[in-house]
Amino acid sequence: MAATSVIVSGATGFIAQHVVLQLVTKGYKVVGTVRSTEKGEDLKKKLKSDNFTYEIVKDIGAKGAFDETLKAHPEVTVFLHTASPHHFDITDPETELLFPAVEGTKNALSAIATYGPQITKLVVTSSYVAMAHYDVDTIASNIYNEDSWNDITWEKSKGNALDGYWGSKTFAEKAAWDFVKEKKPNFTLSTVNPGYVFGPQAFASDATGTLNLSAETVSSTLKLKPDDEVSSQALAFVDVRDVADAHLVAFENKDAEGQRLLLYSERYSGQDLLDIINENFSKYVKGRIPTGIPGSGAEKIKTLATIDNSKTRKIIGHDFITLKKSVIDSVQQILDTNGSI
Repeated sequence: MAATSVIVSGATGFIAQHVVLQLVTKGYKVVGTVRSTEKGEDLKKKLKSDNFTYEIVKDIGAKGAFDETLKAHPEVTVFLHTASPHHFDITDPETELLFPAVEGTKNALSAIATYGPQITKLVVTSSYVAMAHYDVDTIASNIYNEDSWNDITWEKSKGNALDGYWGSKTFAEKAAWDFVKEKKPNFTLSTVNPGYVFGPQAFASDATGTLNLSAETVSSTLKLKPDDEVSSQALAFVDVRDVADAHLVAFENKDAEGQRLLLYSERYSGQDLLDIINENFSKYVKGRIPTGIPGSGAEKIKTLATIDNSKTRKIIGHDFITLKKSVIDSVQQILDTNGSI
């Protein structure tokens, strides 16, 4: 029996590289879409696998962006759409975040409907921010789950980069569910809605310099000076390896069909990151990074909403990686790769 072939859009992203690596390791054939030959060749070199090929999609928001990829690969039966803008250094949220995210998702849907009748599974990488606005997340009495939606408006999303990102994930995911509801296509849809994602890089060689956004979380903590203020922000954490695994569960497990998988391991604060690093890597960081007020992170977490992802945990079928393990693995990778912290 021939191996199942899977398209992964945005294959060089932080999460996507883990997805591709897990797919290839399990014997799937993978077609990744990348923005340049250079990026595609770099990923191919890291994977060292004949089961990975790539196609160039320079702009996911351009009309027909995925058409040629679908035409070229009639063997593909699963489409994992991970590509979406994820940056805050912008001047216009609507043109740089909202439109690319929504149009990119619509382009994937259109390409599958027109040129991919053999595709039976579509998985869209969304986010927990599509489930609740940060105004909701910071009220302790609130509870949200897999059925919750961020009620942010398009107009509010245009206001700043943060709202633009939250809106981009919300409206892109809604576009996918609306398409399935209205068109009733041959494929089933599942979405993966992770919290704040970090953890080690898929390839150790990438654990150098400045990383992308959430992937930089642990690294940036290591760069703090002893007198720097500890971040008071508290977020919902999930390890990148669990996020990648959930993409596979989303199309392998029939129970995941038509579901939104809310990926969340535990809450954390900046103090919690410092506590883990100072406790486990004191030889390298003592006197170099802040200590803050050890153990005080739990107080901040008490002020936040409750996240109920019990339905997702049942579908996933195993415990999520803990914050402690994720941070230790990330720091150890940085240490092993760079020879120092």
